[in-house]
Amino acid sequence: MTKKYNVNLTRHAQDDLEHIYCYIEADSPNNAVNFVLHLEKKIYSLNTYPERHPLIPENEFFGTDYRHLIYKKYRVIYRFISDSVFILRIIHGAKILQV
Repeated sequence: MTKKYNVNLTRHAQDDLEHIYCYIEADSPNNAVNFVLHLEKKIYSLNTYPERHPLIPENEFFGTDYRHLIYKKYRVIYRFISDSVFILRIIHGAKILQV
């Protein structure tokens, strides 16, 4: 039986998602809705096997064990502890995570 994790978005991640939506919506409201729905589907897929995605390179500097899920041009930064996955940030792939 596959272990199920609870997926939780931090306030920062919720804000990031809202900013992404607003950025895309400026050009196309329909694209914004579709993009965010697909991104959320990917995020909530972390309820199984969250270890399947790689560790982030920034761990070396922060001493963390964060991972990232890549979706198009965005990185979903997360960590999992016990039976929970915490979505920390959702940033553009060209940016480096800042703690």
